[in-house]
Amino acid sequence: MSMQYVELPAGERVPALGQGTWHMGERRAERKAEVAALQAGLDQGLTLIDTAEMYGDGGAEEVVGKAITGRRDEVFLVSKVFPHNASRRGVAAACERSLRRLGTDRIDLYLLHWRGGASLGEAVAGFQDLQQAGKIRHWGVSNLDLADLEELWEVPGGRAVATNQLLYHLGERGIEWEIQPWLRQRAIPVMAYCPFGQGALLRHQELRAFAERHGITPAQAALAWLLDQGDVIAIPKTAHRERVAENRGALDIRLTEEQRAELEGLFPPPASRRPLAIV
Repeated sequence: MSMQYVELPAGERVPALGQGTWHMGERRAERKAEVAALQAGLDQGLTLIDTAEMYGDGGAEEVVGKAITGRRDEVFLVSKVFPHNASRRGVAAACERSLRRLGTDRIDLYLLHWRGGASLGEAVAGFQDLQQAGKIRHWGVSNLDLADLEELWEVPGGRAVATNQLLYHLGERGIEWEIQPWLRQRAIPVMAYCPFGQGALLRHQELRAFAERHGITPAQAALAWLLDQGDVIAIPKTAHRERVAENRGALDIRLTEEQRAELEGLFPPPASRRPLAIV
């Protein structure tokens, strides 16, 4: 099966299309289906899985742990730490709890979930300690605006940041004004969460019409637009096996110049700076 890859600053190539887990692990009755959906994704090559200690109060990490049992070496595993746990000692303790829930001895990419009141210097020092101990392989951030990124860049060790995970989709392109260019200048990829705008894009009448004309689905159109950029990692979440296959199908779509122009017209880029959007 073909897969598109994005290169991290350290040189490792990771899948451009992965699987998200926000809202997984919140209800026991749904866990079997959630595990099955993640496993179906692994079977189809969607081996990057994103989760966080916040999701379901650790429940999503438990779901991921079950899904990757016996398959850990196939997976590029991403998790995130709360800002209030991101002191040098706190991040170590939080990571240990995540590792237990995930049933693994390492996290491939560990992110600061948002800035909050976290000291970036403390967080980076904690990440470096975890790297030296072999508990994490790469570290990054999520929901950091330009001012935070510039501050991070001056922190000792801060230039090893691997990604910034951001709200980014056709209907929310605010990062393109200044955050994404700053990251691109430093070869730091964006990891795009909520690529369907929490479902709003799937109901967007003009996007639905666009997809129908081109023989694809709205979800595939939204993902194809992100994947077309070459340095964006998309992490759609679904607990339905059929939707996993639909998402996987976006990798087989190559947008034409005409299709790109049509999407640009439907969803224009920002005309000015705007506050960082977060959900």
